[in-house]
This record gives sequence, C-alpha cells and structure tokens, in this order.
Amino acid sequence: MNIFVAGLSYQITDADLKELFEEYGEVSSAKIITDRESRRSKGYGFVEMSNDEEGQHAIEELNDAEYDGRTLSVSVARPRVEGDRPRSNRGGYGNRERSNRY
Repeated sequence: MNIFVAGLSYQITDADLKELFEEYGEVSSAKIITDRESRRSKGYGFVEMSNDEEGQHAIEELNDAEYDGRTLSVSVARPRVEGDRPRSNRGGYGNRERSNRY
C-alpha cells in the first residue's frame, strides 16, 4: 500500500518517516519529497507498506496525529494520472530561458 503523508516538519528525514510507520508494520520504503534545486523538504512524503491491513491501520492511527510539532495528514496515495505534471513557478518556460522575440 502506498501512503501519502503531508504536514511533515521540514527537518524530518526518510529514516524518521520510516521509523514512525514501522510501529504499525513492515515498511518497504519511505521517501520525503524535496525541492530539486534547494534539496529542502517540501513537507510531504510517501510510505510504502507491504501489508495493506497494516497500512490502513497506520493511516487510521496517524491521520490528524501530532508529530514533531505538526499535525499530519495521512491517506492512501492516489496514483498519478497520465498528463499530470509537477507545476513550475517559472512562468511556463520550464528550464529554458525566456526568448527575446519581441
């Protein structure tokens, strides 16, 4: 089961996230999502648990729970829909520089 976790402290590491969920069962992986350029945490991550029942129990116990001074939002991760892309804050120019067409 793939689990989405939001509301994380920016200091939380992959290992911290894994440890938090291991209390509820076997964790296959835990990943904090970071900004590509700054490498700073974006405050959310994903946890993969091999047993769906344990994953559901973790969701029930940790959703709205306080961890490291923040309230967590925990749910089943939705699969990315084809065509979904991370949004860029670069005015639609992506990694390319603006052209001086005008």
